[in-house]
Amino acid sequence: MLPQSQPRRKRNSSKVNLMISFAFHALLVIVLVYLAARNGLLGKQLQKITVTMEKEKPPEKPPEPPKPPEPPKLVEPPKVVAPPKEVATAPPPAAPPVVAPPAAELPSFDFGGGKIVDSSSDPVQIYKGYMEYVLRSKWNRPEDVADDNYAAEVAVAVNPQGVMSAPVWQKGSGDAQWDASVRQVFNVVKSFDRPPPTNFPASVTIRFDVQSEATEPVLQ
Repeated sequence: MLPQSQPRRKRNSSKVNLMISFAFHALLVIVLVYLAARNGLLGKQLQKITVTMEKEKPPEKPPEPPKPPEPPKLVEPPKVVAPPKEVATAPPPAAPPVVAPPAAELPSFDFGGGKIVDSSSDPVQIYKGYMEYVLRSKWNRPEDVADDNYAAEVAVAVNPQGVMSAPVWQKGSGDAQWDASVRQVFNVVKSFDRPPPTNFPASVTIRFDVQSEATEPVLQ
């Protein structure tokens, strides 16, 4: 007998034993499963496993309740902006009244110590006033006569050299003595020291009365 053949037999026997043991255990498991399934043990065990697994599962969150619908937003009407209040302003101060400049003072005529004051700028009126002043300065009016309402008018002419001529009686007072005093003036005064202006009229009327005699001179 060869020395190397014995170990090979041991290996074959061990394999056979292993196969037999495996088959026996498999048959045993099958028998147990069959018995358990028949008696309901397997179903109960599966139910326990299922219950255990269900217990181990975390509880599901309850579904969130539905949100209530949002109320409709109210549209605010546009704000009416009030116009700015007008601040009442005081009216501007009234302009001061326009004052006319004073009349230019013309050089006065100086004849025989008397002065003719005239506010007119018309050369014709100035010369006529000068004539009235000269004639009245030579008038010797009667005294102690109630002649407040007496008046006499005489028209005279003056040439370019200032010579007076053709006195014409136009109106009398009705008192012979008073009128005679007026006529006497034209016998005394025949001319004037100054000639008339170029546009002086051919004839002017000289008036004699109490008011004009007191005023130096009164222009007409």
